[in-house]
Amino acid sequence: MIDRSSGEYVQSLVRGLAVIRAFDADNAVLTLSDVARRTDMPRAAARRFLNTLESLGYVRTRAEGRAFELTPRVLELGFSYLSSLSLPEIVQPHLERLSHEVGESASAAVLDGADIVYIARVSTRQIMNVRITIGRRFPAYATALGRVLLADLEHAELQGMLDAAIPERLTPSTLTDAAALTAEIAGVRAKGWAVVDGELEPGLRSIAAPIHAQDGRVVAAVNVSTSATRDEMDRLRDDYLPALLRATQDIDSELRLI
Repeated sequence: MIDRSSGEYVQSLVRGLAVIRAFDADNAVLTLSDVARRTDMPRAAARRFLNTLESLGYVRTRAEGRAFELTPRVLELGFSYLSSLSLPEIVQPHLERLSHEVGESASAAVLDGADIVYIARVSTRQIMNVRITIGRRFPAYATALGRVLLADLEHAELQGMLDAAIPERLTPSTLTDAAALTAEIAGVRAKGWAVVDGELEPGLRSIAAPIHAQDGRVVAAVNVSTSATRDEMDRLRDDYLPALLRATQDIDSELRLI
């Protein structure tokens, strides 16, 4: 990794990308002040980056120039990755079959730093207060998907990521102690799947299993999510887990062919 203090590290590129990432599903339209606050940069600098992005077609103005939003052109930035990966296209039909079999929502995600990022999803009903879309990010430590992905990391890499993430108590049930998280993830590594009960959002239960590349690396994870008002934890393990493992094994088999 490049030393951020070296001449090879381009700070202006970092700040420009930070402006783009300031926008998300819950903050699709932002004022100049919003962008400056969310990126922790002066208003004058934020204005220059927004004007540059607007001239390149990645941002457009709203409310007579008083607010900004991203344009569909930002999809170009991730298109090469998604088109070369082909994983979402492979995973999607398996998610559809899994969701139909268990009658619940199913998703797939990859690890990006200390977060999971959704790459495919089949939703049967709204079970979270936040809307899950492709590209949505959540902290890996608080999700079943994330713990499956973290379980594939080397010990030193995992410890560094947990230290950098500074786990927050998102709900009363969220596990935040580094030692406890390390032990939990070790258990996930041993059994090959993870279950989380109300740690990301109260009442949300999820069970997840890994997807492997040809060389055995975990490249993604698939989950089934449900509500505590509908399903006891035993049902996740007894009914949903067998279907989930069949789906991930089928995806693994398909990935070995490409």
